[in-house]
Amino acid sequence: MTNSAIRASGFDPADFDPAGFDPAELNANGAEPDEVESGEYEPILAEEPSTGEMELADRNSLRRVSGLSTELADITEVEYRRLRLERVVLVGVWTEGDAEHAEASLAELGRLAETAGSEVLDGLVQRRDRPDPATYVGSGKVRELREVVVATGADTVICDGELSPGQLRQLEDKLKVKVIDRTALILDIFAQHASSKEGKAQVELAQLQYLLPRLRGWGEAMSRQAGGRAGGATGGVGTRGPGETKLETDRRRIHKRISKLRKEIAAMRTVRGTKRGRREANGVSGVAIAGYTNAGKSSLLNAMTGAGVLVEDALFATLDPTTRRSSTPDGRPYTLTDTVGFVRHLPHQLVEAFRSTLEEVTGADLLVHVVDGSEPAPHEQVAAVREVLSEIAEEHGAPVPPELLVVNKIDSVGSTRIAELRRLLPGAVFVSAHSGEGIEALREIVADRLPRPEVFVDALVPYTRGELVARVHSEGELVDEEHTAEGTRVRAKVRSDLASALAPFAGTG
Repeated sequence: MTNSAIRASGFDPADFDPAGFDPAELNANGAEPDEVESGEYEPILAEEPSTGEMELADRNSLRRVSGLSTELADITEVEYRRLRLERVVLVGVWTEGDAEHAEASLAELGRLAETAGSEVLDGLVQRRDRPDPATYVGSGKVRELREVVVATGADTVICDGELSPGQLRQLEDKLKVKVIDRTALILDIFAQHASSKEGKAQVELAQLQYLLPRLRGWGEAMSRQAGGRAGGATGGVGTRGPGETKLETDRRRIHKRISKLRKEIAAMRTVRGTKRGRREANGVSGVAIAGYTNAGKSSLLNAMTGAGVLVEDALFATLDPTTRRSSTPDGRPYTLTDTVGFVRHLPHQLVEAFRSTLEEVTGADLLVHVVDGSEPAPHEQVAAVREVLSEIAEEHGAPVPPELLVVNKIDSVGSTRIAELRRLLPGAVFVSAHSGEGIEALREIVADRLPRPEVFVDALVPYTRGELVARVHSEGELVDEEHTAEGTRVRAKVRSDLASALAPFAGTG
């Protein structure tokens, strides 16, 4: 039995004390003698792990061991990058708001860097009216930043904003280390966490759209494949002509790949739309769970449906939407869909690439907006989520569905903080997906907010059409039912499509 299997069964080898073990106290079945009855031994089986637990085990299967050198000569693909931690310095430009807001933004950038597999060494914030068009932070701050990089031994600088190609080139030339921006960092996290075919295609599309205007080359990489007399010297007969630079070749290939990915995602969007249309045709309401990253959306889905999806204390831990079926206390079915998380200044490349996934929100009957109650400024996170959702709804010409604010993680805050949150977020529901507090009340509120059948029918359905009676029970609100010699007399509130199916039998008998 492996160590992971032993831990899954509830036993940790680190807790075993050989000195306190007496074999005489155990019989052949592993139980104390006075507790074993003849022929009634029942083995203890380990509980089957959920899908989320297995995914989490895979993510944590490779970790860096402190004190050991892990610098490899050639790293082509390392799972989750836990074998080689980059040492980074953060830098941000404070253009609006107060100092607390700027520090919170840089702290979030640090959490993003750690999620990507980096070790944060230091962070700098500069107060400016606007970012410097040449170096983002200005020439004086660049010199100070270079001194910090040398003193800490950092190999990467991460900027809290989206850098232009010129700013990126200038900073790397002056700092002599790799420089990336907030957008590239988020794209890297998405690339690590994407697992489904659709998720991987969406992330690749976003990365290529980000990379296209930032392609660079040096030396021979910028030279033409052939051209004029140079073709005779390097390429020989058949290669003379205007030629094409390596940069132009890369751009052409990226354009072709982007076009192919867009076609694949469009086909996946069609499949997703077909599934959504089937649910709507069957009269199944939809609830979308949205919110800031790491607010506890997946935990809430598990608590309400027992889905068993991946739960991890990390930013953007889950990207692929998960849909599970549930029902209201009075028996009406509905679906719960966990969507991708949001963050401040979510890259527009991601919004475009994940548009088909985010459409699940605009097509829902109810939006459950999850808020992290332990965050110091939850109202800013709420505003960031609403901004992106409004943008998507506006492009599709559909309104944002009715919103239900749900404050999660109340088990980690005190009563004073809860009272403050009730004042800050009026009308919100307070729950703890971890402890289960408030989950039953949330189920009842969701059931009350879902659309109810509006058409009242009184019909005598023949026994040969029992499927209609079954639909009345599952989709409508039954008022009265009576079994007669001719059939089943039902009085109920149903949706318009079911009312049309019952129309031939309405008013008979």
